[in-house]
Amino acid sequence: MSVAPEPSASFCAAQNISVHFGEIRAVDDACLDVAQGEVVAVIGPSGSGKSTFLRCFNWLQPPTLGIITVDGSTFVADGKRKPSHSQLMQLRRDVGMVFQSFNLFPHLTAAENIVLAQTQVLRRSRAEARERADELLAKVGLASRADHRPHECSGGQQQRIAIARALAMDPKVMLFDEPTSALDPEVGVEVLNVMRSLANTGMTMLVVTHEMSFAEDVADRVAFMDQGRITELGTAEQVIRNPDNARTRQFLQAVRR
Repeated sequence: MSVAPEPSASFCAAQNISVHFGEIRAVDDACLDVAQGEVVAVIGPSGSGKSTFLRCFNWLQPPTLGIITVDGSTFVADGKRKPSHSQLMQLRRDVGMVFQSFNLFPHLTAAENIVLAQTQVLRRSRAEARERADELLAKVGLASRADHRPHECSGGQQQRIAIARALAMDPKVMLFDEPTSALDPEVGVEVLNVMRSLANTGMTMLVVTHEMSFAEDVADRVAFMDQGRITELGTAEQVIRNPDNARTRQFLQAVRR
């Protein structure tokens, strides 16, 4: 196994995370430290536990065992303890997430989708929340779509609205779960460009992706998962261009065909 030196200052971390569904170990003793401002891409075959592992970072998937740490706050799963509701609410404010599907409210406009959580969770005024929504829509290149409903927007535009909605909560970490998998390649480029820009601002990001060019160009490190375990971890160049692990090499040869 090729393991790169861990960042000197861990900002968020997964320690010995396991997720069991009956006899199935979807995630098996996975560990990952992420430094503030670092972008880590998680790659691997379908069914390897990537998305399940990612969702543990904001407890959308409660781990069976293990510890998640975000900016000094610790969340433990050991069969006895579990985070309180207020702790989970804070964790999900700190750790934003963008899914494969856009999950926008169809009856609300783009701006209203971004305003809603700000007023209900952050208790911002509607005026303040709308100002932030307009700012973020401009940031993702959709200022002109603020008053359009999701069905009036393309798939790529809807995903960019979803990114803006997550950013409106002022997260400390952003999780992306295959954000372009439901999009045509040409449309997916729009989303990847927004993610590149976000990485350039210093946002801490964990990205499950099948886009090897994105992982190689944008990620500081790449983790390869297989059968619930992180079996290779290193710089993008090391893992994608010169992997040590035979299973990693096999996977990369398959996705490059």
